[in-house]
Amino acid sequence: MIHKLAYVHQDAKIGEGVIIEPFAYVCGDVEIGAGSHIHAHASILDGARIGKNCSIHSGAVIAGIPQDLKFKGEYSLSVIGDNTIIRECATVNRGSITKGKSVIGSNCLLMAYSHVAHDCVLGNNVILVNNVSVAGEVEIGDWAILGGHVAVHQFCRIGSHVIVSGGSLVSKDIPPFTMVANTPLAYHGLNTVGLRRRGFDIDKINIIKNVYHQLYLGGRNFSDACDYIMENVPYSAYRDMIVEFVRASPRGIIKSAIEKETTKEVK
Repeated sequence: MIHKLAYVHQDAKIGEGVIIEPFAYVCGDVEIGAGSHIHAHASILDGARIGKNCSIHSGAVIAGIPQDLKFKGEYSLSVIGDNTIIRECATVNRGSITKGKSVIGSNCLLMAYSHVAHDCVLGNNVILVNNVSVAGEVEIGDWAILGGHVAVHQFCRIGSHVIVSGGSLVSKDIPPFTMVANTPLAYHGLNTVGLRRRGFDIDKINIIKNVYHQLYLGGRNFSDACDYIMENVPYSAYRDMIVEFVRASPRGIIKSAIEKETTKEVK
């Protein structure tokens, strides 16, 4: 249902069952998947590709041009996955020449006034709490949660299943499965509660814990720690995922706030 007081360009591709409320604005180079809901005063601009069953709330702007002086008007997209909710006044910019698109995965929640800049890639089930600001070319893995007012520096990478404390400033990469807080931002252990909620059993959690014990508490620099882990820690997909993330980090990863070693397993 498209309300008569909404503006929807004739070239826009609107799926079955889409609701577009009064005073919403939908440009021509736009695709909106079946069952989505565009609330009053939302702006869906050229380059927006919105999946099925999404909800874009009042004042949100999808596919705004990048806030980047290098942008020269090149064609680019802003891609939103299925079942994603974007709340009031949140903004998702288009890509630039770097990647050509910004991507928000499926089943994500971007709360009010959050911002995702050009060429960012967010995985599935990501939550950005109110006023989170994500700068250009940031990558955020599946199931990551960023607390309110978190600011993420451009080019940073945040791994899957990470939880970032509200008000944090992210200027280095955050490896997967971790819980981070403080200023400067630091590792405070595993996101154990989140992992349990997502079906990780005790054995899996302790495998991940052992890798981080060697990475952060083994008395080695990160490069040497990765070598040690690969040689001495039994193989697991989690081991390789963490080591590959650390080795592929051009900015370097956050340091640890934990001063004393502990070998206590999760019960």
